[in-house]
Amino acid sequence: MEASWRQVAGGRGRARGRATAAPSSGNGVRLRGAGGGREKEPAGAARPGLSAGGSLAAAAAGGPARNRPAGSEAPQTSVASELMSQRKFEEIKKANQAAAKKLVEHFSSSEDEGDEDFEGKRGEIVANTFVTYTTQTDGDIRELERTKQYVNDAFQTGATTCLICIASVKRHDAVWSCSGCFCIFHMPCIQKWAKDSQFLLSSLTDDDFGKRDYPWPCPKCRFEYKRSETPSRYYCYCGKVEDPPSDPWLVPHSCGQVCEREFKPPCGHKCLLLCHPGPCPPCPKMVTTTCYCKKAKPIPRRCSAKQWSCHSQCGRKLLCGQHKCESPCHSGNCPPCPRVSRQKCVCGKQVAERSCASPLWHCDQVCGKTLPCGNHTCEQVCHVGACGECPRSGKRLCPCQKSKFSLPCTEDVPTCGDSCDKVLECGIHRCSQRCHRGPCETCRQEVEKHCRCGKHTKRMPCHKPYLCETKCVKMRDCQKHQCRRKCCPGNCLPCDQNCGRTLGCRNHKCPSVCHRGSCYPCPETVDVKCNCGMTKVTVPCGRERTTRPPKCKALCSRPPTCHHTTQEKHRCHFGSCPPCHQPCQQVLEKCGHLCPASCHDQALIKQTGRCQPTVPWEQPSEPTFVPTALPCPPCQVPIPMECLGKHEINPLPCHAVGPYSCKRVCGRTLACQNHTCMKECHKVTEIDGQTGKNKAGLECFRCEEGCSKARPLGCPHPCVLPCHPGECPPCVQMLRVKCHCKITVLYVECRKITTADVNEKNLLSCCKNQCPKELPCGHRCKEMCHPGDCPFNCNQKVKLRCPCKRIKKDLQCNKVRENQISIECDATCKEMKRKASEIKEAETKAALEEEKRRQQAELEAFENRLKGRRKKNRKRDEITVELSLWQKYKYYLLPLCGVVVVVVAWYIAHGAD
Repeated sequence: MEASWRQVAGGRGRARGRATAAPSSGNGVRLRGAGGGREKEPAGAARPGLSAGGSLAAAAAGGPARNRPAGSEAPQTSVASELMSQRKFEEIKKANQAAAKKLVEHFSSSEDEGDEDFEGKRGEIVANTFVTYTTQTDGDIRELERTKQYVNDAFQTGATTCLICIASVKRHDAVWSCSGCFCIFHMPCIQKWAKDSQFLLSSLTDDDFGKRDYPWPCPKCRFEYKRSETPSRYYCYCGKVEDPPSDPWLVPHSCGQVCEREFKPPCGHKCLLLCHPGPCPPCPKMVTTTCYCKKAKPIPRRCSAKQWSCHSQCGRKLLCGQHKCESPCHSGNCPPCPRVSRQKCVCGKQVAERSCASPLWHCDQVCGKTLPCGNHTCEQVCHVGACGECPRSGKRLCPCQKSKFSLPCTEDVPTCGDSCDKVLECGIHRCSQRCHRGPCETCRQEVEKHCRCGKHTKRMPCHKPYLCETKCVKMRDCQKHQCRRKCCPGNCLPCDQNCGRTLGCRNHKCPSVCHRGSCYPCPETVDVKCNCGMTKVTVPCGRERTTRPPKCKALCSRPPTCHHTTQEKHRCHFGSCPPCHQPCQQVLEKCGHLCPASCHDQALIKQTGRCQPTVPWEQPSEPTFVPTALPCPPCQVPIPMECLGKHEINPLPCHAVGPYSCKRVCGRTLACQNHTCMKECHKVTEIDGQTGKNKAGLECFRCEEGCSKARPLGCPHPCVLPCHPGECPPCVQMLRVKCHCKITVLYVECRKITTADVNEKNLLSCCKNQCPKELPCGHRCKEMCHPGDCPFNCNQKVKLRCPCKRIKKDLQCNKVRENQISIECDATCKEMKRKASEIKEAETKAALEEEKRRQQAELEAFENRLKGRRKKNRKRDEITVELSLWQKYKYYLLPLCGVVVVVVAWYIAHGAD
């Protein structure tokens, strides 16, 4: 049977036979030259091809060629090899050009398909990540959907937008996430926003400008932060790592560690997902909880939905103290009692039908009880407790509060006659009248007053305010408009005009009141549509100019621009249609085959050298691609051809049919009969008229290597002789061998080991010492160093006991293990066992008798309790029933009638005879 590399038809390996990599030896060194010289070159390195102009012409003219064999056909073979190399170079060049053209032509379509595949896989990954939460989380999962949406948006390019600058948040940007709405902003944008917000609030008053700690709000949810909470450093979502590195295998701006943030509301557990954007999902831990009313048995539930209702009646007492809650098991306090009952008011004079939810109520009657003075009555309306002392008892002050009088409660306090001297409403002057009852009169003194703004003075009555006509010229908080208020004291009102500034979207104006600092982001949204308008995506206003149109799944309906009747199906797109990729199928002129290449009627060709710069400072223009109809490529229909060394028959392209080298190793046997020719496939001149494919020729390689014959089994040393025929001499080198017990190292000649049988090898590997192995019984092996398992013949003494552990003897270990010897219990042991069993039986019998006595006593007591009841019931239920003669004597009459019938039948039978 021939070797696989010698099979000619359907050869394997280098099937085409024109690869540029030269054959290499096992150690990565390629052999060259007819004389056996060795030139080191990396295995698989491309062989330098000939240029189209110089080397190929020199080869065709009969110039020197590498590895030219002796003979008349050498120039023709060299030229053919160079032609094959040149053709291979041209094919590789065309393949590279086609790949570059395909990249330019189909960039958009291939990118769309790649994006769709990537989005599909990404969606599957996110769905598989949250499948355990969606299938095993009880209760509301809206927070889980929010987390899933945030993670999905984090992977999509351009899905996350900073609402301050209306720009996309890139993977490498430093960001800050709001803890209220989890919206993501650029770090410089949020820092500027916080600074402007604080400056705007602090500028409202001039007195404490820049001194108070004003909060700043989130641009989206208005969640307020302190000045100390202004972000200054870039952290990951969970806040563990500062400046998290960008990792393509992680969520952008994530550290990749476990989140471990506290759940909201806190439950004692921490989030188990990796560092992620958005809110944490519901707590998935399992806890054992009972219902709201604490009546049902505790059951295991998810921590996020641990509160549950058993839907049974609550039963707790309501605030009225009379009725119970009839609502199903619920959380929180019970609802007010819905029933109505007759209840007394606080003073107890009236009774009315009122709701149990409000048992305390006041009627509209005056108390009217006589006070302790005996002259007046209580004037309070329906109150609780004692009425108190008479308000006119004790010492009373005069109206000006300067004199005290001790008078009965029936007399009024007189005026003292002194001046009133109370501070008037102006807060500066005092009342000059005598002590009087009632309020003091208005202050009428004339004073010199300053207006509210402090610019003018005027003499006028004290009780009248003074406002001048001067208008305030200070700027309001917006720093754009003047106050224009008459006699302004300095605390100018906020500006009430419209802002009107153009927002960051460049499409709308700010509708807020005139203000300082940045305007709020535009709340409007815009639809970005595809070319056909069937697909759209909604983006914040201002992003429509930078947002890529959505991918439309509708098919393009434009007519084809090439010679084909129909174009390839492709999706909706902008610009011109991509080039046609259908097979050309035009008939070639030289060979008559059909062109299998892709359609090349509209191939894009780069135009070079058209727009050259005229001056040194002029910038070169961008290269342009012009659609051009290209000729059909050379025919690639395979035609079978045999290589020079007759190793295989390979199909060659129709346009390149001719003699070729299959690039395999020659493989013919050299004169040493041990090696084969390692030269590349070449033409071999026959020697002595032999036509075999195994005999080496003059062009083949000459062997100069050392002996590579196989050594005896177990010998690791190579042969010291050069490559030679016949057998190698025996090896005399020493081998380092460990003994059977793996403790002692022995040195033995290699030939003794390789030629010895099993017993001799065991003797050579024995160290003549006692075996250190331990037997299964726990004792050490007594044999000499040996291979395999130790023989189980332990003769050491061990102690053996009888079953009751009373008798013990010293015996050999192997006999005990083989159960050859056993110690039986003697008469003394049996007597001890018998006495123990008798005592146990006596105790058992006594226990059974005691149990029987107890049961008999209980039975007698039960029968005694039932004796009186049975006598009374028996007299009441007994009824005398008279029986007939047949019912009394039927058991005697039936056998008698049977005998009579048998006798009559016998007589009838014998009488007939």
